[in-house]
Amino acid sequence: MANEDKIIALGKKAAYNLADVTKTRPQYGALTPKWLVKVLEFKGLDAGIYRVNKVKEGETPLDVLCSSEKKSDIIPQGYVEYEEEPREYQLASISTIININTAVQDVYSSPFDQAREQLQLAIDSLRERQESQLINNDDYGLLKNVPDSQRIQPVSESGAPTPDDLDELISKVWKEPSFFLAHPRAIAAFERECTKRGVPPVTADIAGGRFILWRGIPIIPTDKLLVDGVKNPKSKSGKTNILLIRTGEAKRGVIGLYQRKLENEQGRGLSVRFRGIDDKGVASYLLSLYCSAAILADDAIAVLEDVEVGEYFDYES
Repeated sequence: MANEDKIIALGKKAAYNLADVTKTRPQYGALTPKWLVKVLEFKGLDAGIYRVNKVKEGETPLDVLCSSEKKSDIIPQGYVEYEEEPREYQLASISTIININTAVQDVYSSPFDQAREQLQLAIDSLRERQESQLINNDDYGLLKNVPDSQRIQPVSESGAPTPDDLDELISKVWKEPSFFLAHPRAIAAFERECTKRGVPPVTADIAGGRFILWRGIPIIPTDKLLVDGVKNPKSKSGKTNILLIRTGEAKRGVIGLYQRKLENEQGRGLSVRFRGIDDKGVASYLLSLYCSAAILADDAIAVLEDVEVGEYFDYES
């Protein structure tokens, strides 16, 4: 019996080497939408310092005029006293250095420019860090600067966020509240409580995203409001916080701060500077992002603390 001839043909592996495959830009899995920096009002600074002048607590001429006791027919005299040592917010710097081998950039920059992609990934990382600092920074972070009078605890024994809790937050920030800010796990816990009560929240399209609303106020998700100190908790249970914010300088709310007119400006408060090429052909870039946040009035922010995200229910059919 004759041996069968072996079939020889071009295989997939060999053909792949000559194929023009479809390629994508580098996919950075840790990126988030960063809604906070999109919905928070920002103010540009020229000198890197923002002073918040406030009226000193106590009696003012207006208090006397509005008094129900008529002491005399003389118009009350006086003046409005200011705080003698107002708080000043200084911009903080978040920086990083990117190094790129120019030989690699020369040879491998088609179809995507290697320097541009590296810089964009670094900028995205800085923006992620910015959102985290706006919330958690020890100096200007929103969580650390909520007045004691604006801090509340959940009403339920389990600590789960309920409609009653969000209503209490609204009672603290009742002058044109702008948005709630919560971890996605906290939002899911709130939605379960609403489902349990038969009051599912409505949704709306805002700033290019779709959010649930409570009393007409959007609930903005961010993983920078940590659960038990981490962004992505492995356990089903955990504690976090929910913020309610009024934003806008004209509303005496919460505002973000950034430095204007930077040299080599590449975005709001962001500078990208070329540092040169060393004797090994490595190009270096310095990226610096300048930011801070200011709370203009005590009632511009409130926080629901110790929110439990792991409360679940067995719904009756």
